[in-house]
Amino acid sequence: MFIRKAAQSDLDQIAQIESICFPQGQAAGREIFRDRLRTFPDHFMIMCDEYSKAAAFINGFTTDRSDLTDEMYRSAYMHDENGAWQMVFGLCTLPEYRQRGFAQRLLKEFIRQAGLQGRKGVVLTCKQQLITYYEKFGFVNEGISSGSVIGGVQWYQMRLLLG
Repeated sequence: MFIRKAAQSDLDQIAQIESICFPQGQAAGREIFRDRLRTFPDHFMIMCDEYSKAAAFINGFTTDRSDLTDEMYRSAYMHDENGAWQMVFGLCTLPEYRQRGFAQRLLKEFIRQAGLQGRKGVVLTCKQQLITYYEKFGFVNEGISSGSVIGGVQWYQMRLLLG
């Protein structure tokens, strides 16, 4: 397994993984991913198996806005390459590749890159059952997100400050 930057040629695989990992109404569509790959390719990583098949991915843009909002998920053009905060829009792993540490490796690399780029920290939202997972990486639960209600689900904002 290896991690690399995602490319436009990965678009169909990424959209398929997203549709498997998130229900309709919560999953980003193909056009959203097309825009993300065009706008912030340096903030989109993919993990591939030995046959170069996409198994998992992580993505999110950088911004000076400190809280993650639904508007950010829809508008890649809010990306600011010099932004202080690295947002995480999605961390997805195909079911057949789960429980092997792929998401952990992707998240650690994403955090490492944010640190090398001098970001203040990393921000994400997650469902309640994933809070303890993200806390293992040093993320702090800031409570129910006031800016994210995608799919009518209660999301919790998590923040990791980088030193």
